[in-house]
Amino acid sequence: MGIYGSFSKQIFQNNIILTTNEEFEFFYRNGETMTNQDTDIKFVDNWPKEDIVALYKSAGWWKESYDPSAIKQLITGSFAFAVAVNPPSGKAIGMGRIIADGVSDAYIQDLVVLPEYREQGIGKQLVNALLDHCLSKGMTWIGLISEPGQDGFYSSMGFKTMDNHIPMRYQTEDQNALN
Repeated sequence: MGIYGSFSKQIFQNNIILTTNEEFEFFYRNGETMTNQDTDIKFVDNWPKEDIVALYKSAGWWKESYDPSAIKQLITGSFAFAVAVNPPSGKAIGMGRIIADGVSDAYIQDLVVLPEYREQGIGKQLVNALLDHCLSKGMTWIGLISEPGQDGFYSSMGFKTMDNHIPMRYQTEDQNALN
């Protein structure tokens, strides 16, 4: 069981191990293995919508008015979409995605692990896999917006707060009515 399959070569550069196989290029920072014997991280372009909807619901990010058939477009519209898979069941137990221009800037979004699988390092595996994917493509401006109380999780992996910057979101009239 591996995070991406068998490795074909490793190149050491600047304390980073660049590992490639036929499908992916990714980095292991400072020798960190990023594997969990009970979980595989896979980059996908399709996944059963029931698994993804369950993940969004577990985070409180799914509204019943959303159309589950849009999950395919959500996945393919992302620069990269990663799922943490429980091999015995084949079910997605976590996910994260990258929204990016493919050249310089990237945002990690929708990182979630099912509650019963939290505190096992799966979220960290997902973030590292997403970071590695961005870095392997030469994208070095990688941002995210953390939910309250999660800043320690992200700062432990090298993220820093952006002083003098304020995250903002456009509010539609429907959103204003709910707030």
